[in-house]
Amino acid sequence: MTLQRKIIRYAASLLVILLIVFALPRIMPGNPVMFLIGEDVIVTPEVLADLNARLGLDRPVPEQFYLFLQGLCAGDLGYSYHLHSPVVSLIGDRAGWTLMLVGTSLAVGYAAGILFGTWAGWMSDHKPAKALTGASICISCIPPYLLGLTLFSIFVYHLNWFPYKGLYTTPDIWSVMHHLALPVATLALFVFARNLLIMRGSVLTEKSQLYPQFARSLGVPGGRILYGHVMRNAILPILTQFAIDFGFIFSGALFIEIIFSLNGLGTLMYDAIITRDYPVLSGLFLVIAVMAVLANMLADILYGVIDPRVTREGV
Repeated sequence: MTLQRKIIRYAASLLVILLIVFALPRIMPGNPVMFLIGEDVIVTPEVLADLNARLGLDRPVPEQFYLFLQGLCAGDLGYSYHLHSPVVSLIGDRAGWTLMLVGTSLAVGYAAGILFGTWAGWMSDHKPAKALTGASICISCIPPYLLGLTLFSIFVYHLNWFPYKGLYTTPDIWSVMHHLALPVATLALFVFARNLLIMRGSVLTEKSQLYPQFARSLGVPGGRILYGHVMRNAILPILTQFAIDFGFIFSGALFIEIIFSLNGLGTLMYDAIITRDYPVLSGLFLVIAVMAVLANMLADILYGVIDPRVTREGV
């Protein structure tokens, strides 16, 4: 029954997601046809009606949604109004760079946040741990785009340590690493600060339990108690936060791409918003939402792997 409930829950979530990603671009102000022909161009109502018909915008909204679902089942997300290319191809060409940015940032941010958060919680009375906690609180309160603008101003504009824009100057690994270093550091720093605070609070709770004190009485080394027992039990809230925050972090990565002019999904979304390119926007929203659902499923699975005591009934 638990598995059936999970399937029903995720299926219902997917249906709601499809409705939202279809409707959200269409409730934005502005007409895609006017963005396509330009505001300074004067056209007759007949020409305007013909352009709407060619784009399928003259059809009833329920029919447009049905055609959207029909194309989705066939692996077709539509055709871009402005870039004149299938949306699947546009997303596929740029998704790799965005996934590289997000994946690297999450790996670095979570690994560092868990390790340093564990240490900060265990050594909470020491001044270095307090200073690290205070700095993390400040960083976690800054939105990713503002953090990106701040680091861009310091390290790119003033110090000129990193390139102004682009993914590479020459197509080699060192150029790519040089261009992505600051964007990755920006997103990883934000992820690190949030997870350090969560892990610190969780470790503070765990270290007051009886089992660490019992382990000390048996002569178990402090490092083994901390990283072998306390950290494993304290890490569960991180998984919950990962499931909740993934969509927010992913969207933050898109803003960072815009700031650093990286040719990923972020700039593609920005251009689509400016031009009201409905198929591109719906496709991008769908990708982000589906990845957030997959993140929740992954966290759900890892719960049972890390702590088998967690019961799955009613989840």
